[in-house]
Amino acid sequence: MEFFSDLSANLGLGFGHAFTGANLFYCFVGVVLGTAIGVLPGLGPVATIAMLLPITFGLPPISSLIMLAGIYYGAQYGGSTTAILINLPGEASAVVTAIDGYQLARQGQAGQALFTAAVGSFFAGTVATFLIAGFAPPLASVALKFGPAEYFALMVLGLAASIALAHGSLLKAIGMVLVGLLLGTIGQDLYTGAARFTFGYIVLTDGLNFVALAMGVFGLAEVIRNVEDEQRREVVVARVRNMLPSKDVLRSIVGPILRGTAFGSFVGILPGGGAMLASFGAYSFEKRISRNSAKFGKGAIEGVAAPEAANNAGAQTSFIPMLTLGIPSNPVMALMIGAMIIQGIIPGPNVITEKADLFWAIVASMWIGNFMLLMLNLPLIGVWVKLLSVPYRMLFPAIMAMCCIGVYSINNNPVDVYVMALFGVIGYVLVRLDCEPAPLLLGFVIGQLLEEHLRRAMMLSRGDPTIFFQRPISALLLVLAIGSLLIVLLPSVSKKREEVFREESK
Repeated sequence: MEFFSDLSANLGLGFGHAFTGANLFYCFVGVVLGTAIGVLPGLGPVATIAMLLPITFGLPPISSLIMLAGIYYGAQYGGSTTAILINLPGEASAVVTAIDGYQLARQGQAGQALFTAAVGSFFAGTVATFLIAGFAPPLASVALKFGPAEYFALMVLGLAASIALAHGSLLKAIGMVLVGLLLGTIGQDLYTGAARFTFGYIVLTDGLNFVALAMGVFGLAEVIRNVEDEQRREVVVARVRNMLPSKDVLRSIVGPILRGTAFGSFVGILPGGGAMLASFGAYSFEKRISRNSAKFGKGAIEGVAAPEAANNAGAQTSFIPMLTLGIPSNPVMALMIGAMIIQGIIPGPNVITEKADLFWAIVASMWIGNFMLLMLNLPLIGVWVKLLSVPYRMLFPAIMAMCCIGVYSINNNPVDVYVMALFGVIGYVLVRLDCEPAPLLLGFVIGQLLEEHLRRAMMLSRGDPTIFFQRPISALLLVLAIGSLLIVLLPSVSKKREEVFREESK
């Protein structure tokens, strides 16, 4: 009873802050912008949040994080709309939805497919928010008992999982993490203050600007790639009708939505997980257990329900390790940590106790945002699809200007603009070499914390490295990290990774 009493009091605190006029406005802006970004192919939530980080610097912490969170889970809604109607996934996690969703649209069942996607997303988002409210505080209380050795092992597990769950070559994923770790060492030494890898440039003594790096690798690189690959496309969408499903359709989607929600909620918590992995995994699982597996790929409504529920659940439960442990489970959460640091908030278990209004306001805003999305998504289908008629060559100059102004405005330092431009080119090259940049960003964010906890643990043990295996929790986490990498090396798992990578590349 005490648990539910505390939960009710905390949610009351959260809704009290979330229902203020300013926070409702920023929640609305976030989910609408996220839906629009989800509709536009290429400009996903990572690039958008990276470009908007400078703007949030001038906002109150609660408002800025509510807006950024709305962009993330709003993009999961928007990506399904164009995936179903014109077979053009706006967001990576909607790639699977397009397989059966577009076939249903061709068969005149676009309305039912869109209804299934919206309801599945809303249900999964609601359940995931309950999980955050219920499990985050106990996890944070456990994390408060962690020492440097446990935190170091936890971060090693996070990096190992991001490597194991990355797409494409395992060797390239390891390389990206190592590059990110190296970039994180640029600047002054944590304890001695000695300059490292600054090459005599004073501007590098504080290290690389996180916002400049993120905007370059994800924002500019994505824009350049989209401009290069832009093809002329015609958007022709028939009027959507018969959105209310029949009883048979309702019965057939209940199970996939429940299973997709459960699968996505679990995967979202894992380091390296997130919406895209959740949607692919839920679709594969649903196809395997279905009695009508032959129908998948030809217009199975279950092929829309399961991945849509999974990607929304995975998107929202990924906030749990970020808010409670300060560990990003995917690139978007790394950017959210960057946004918190910009606001002077140190991510970790102390956020729930020291910034209770911030934590519970974000949780409450997720319910509000999901309800807004349910009300907005279906009536505005025509508007979202018309966004596709805007050519990238017209968006490109505006986005470039916004990036340059935004990154300069943080520190009023022109060097940050050059850093962003440099990493924009680097990010573009990495994409062309099939090197996923996400592990690089995770390595950069986690690397500095990893080094700090490593050195603290070594000082406490007076240089004895066995401390990491003498403490049960850190030993278990390190074993899990090693095990996750060994599992990926198995032939069957390697083959499956290659198959998934080829599907996503199509």
